[in-house]
Amino acid sequence: MKPLAYQMRPTNFDYIFGQDHLVGKDGIIRKMLESKSLFSFILYGNPGCGKTTIAEATCRMSGYDWHKFNASTDNKEALRQIINASRFEENTIIIVDEIHRMKKDIQDYLLPYVEDGTLTMIGLTTVNPYHAVNPAIRSRCHIYHLHDIDEKALRAVLDQAYKLVGNNKIIDEEVYDLLITSCNQEIRTLINNFDTLISITGEHITIEDAAKVIQKANVSMDSNSDNYYDTLSGLHKSIRGSDVDASLHYLAKLIIADDLQSLCRRLICVAYEDISLANPGIGPRVVAACNAARELGNPEARLPLATIVIEMALSPKSNSAVIAIDKALKDIEDGKSGSLPIHLKNISSFDPNQASYKYPHDYPNAWVYQQYLPDSLVGVKYYTPKPTSKNELSLYNRYLEIENYIREAQKNEKKK
Repeated sequence: MKPLAYQMRPTNFDYIFGQDHLVGKDGIIRKMLESKSLFSFILYGNPGCGKTTIAEATCRMSGYDWHKFNASTDNKEALRQIINASRFEENTIIIVDEIHRMKKDIQDYLLPYVEDGTLTMIGLTTVNPYHAVNPAIRSRCHIYHLHDIDEKALRAVLDQAYKLVGNNKIIDEEVYDLLITSCNQEIRTLINNFDTLISITGEHITIEDAAKVIQKANVSMDSNSDNYYDTLSGLHKSIRGSDVDASLHYLAKLIIADDLQSLCRRLICVAYEDISLANPGIGPRVVAACNAARELGNPEARLPLATIVIEMALSPKSNSAVIAIDKALKDIEDGKSGSLPIHLKNISSFDPNQASYKYPHDYPNAWVYQQYLPDSLVGVKYYTPKPTSKNELSLYNRYLEIENYIREAQKNEKKK
């Protein structure tokens, strides 16, 4: 017997839920078919959101001949056979699954046939094609993002599944809620869980029955997917926003993904980008926690990581250092620089009129007025203190003190 998810795969757009911007009444792909102007396109989105379903429904509704090609597992000979077959067909569609994995020689072989219209291509990928698909492929396709499936659409899928195989069983409302919240917005997972639940339980299905079947919520965390990098971004922004609970939530998802290297690299970045001078000791502590996590491995890695993430989320924040260095980098990239003042260079001169380097430690407060920036940048300010903590407040006070020294020195210089 075919799995329920296979039986329920729609053959036309009317039974596809949650992607109205593509296949609804005014959806762009539906409009293409209605106008008989089907162009090559790439569908990308998280697993289980309906990419394959939309692609196959498009093929069936178009009435064209169509073929499937997997860029990960199929070879050039398989593609050659598809192209040869297309020569005897008026219109042919090729569905290319995992298009971001397409090898260059296969891509080079395919492109001319997409270019001249011999084949209309529908690419499928879980990875953002703007990052992962070769520009030569990308430039020949429209790119459409599939939304994650919302609760309303998931409930509609369950209602349809019940009509097919429910067999008039009584299902408590909490069961539907659990099925929806545990499927991670994946229609395939939702249907498979429902199919199992209907098959092995009695006439009355309770939340206890559902919990035994599901046991653990599905977490889609392929370390190569957009979802993974979105979660890293969620962790970063939650720590930056000082939301300790959200930070721990995203940390937990990333721990389950079991990629400590990427996680630790992001935490070190957060320490120096968003906390930085507000808590300068955080950098070494994050490095120590990450080293401990890598040494321990999962599941014990959660112990040092949770500890440091809590501290990072609740720490004072400052981005003054990253703003300062980015300003300086932009000046260099824009060609705004110049030669060092002569007294900063490691050269000797016997010219009595040449300014000599003044050693700051020989002066009160270890400071003396002299030019450090190139002539073209004198007066430029990169660093603006952000007194969000005692540490940077002390730096701010020192900054103001030095600014005052400079003003006084410049006044005295003018009097001479």
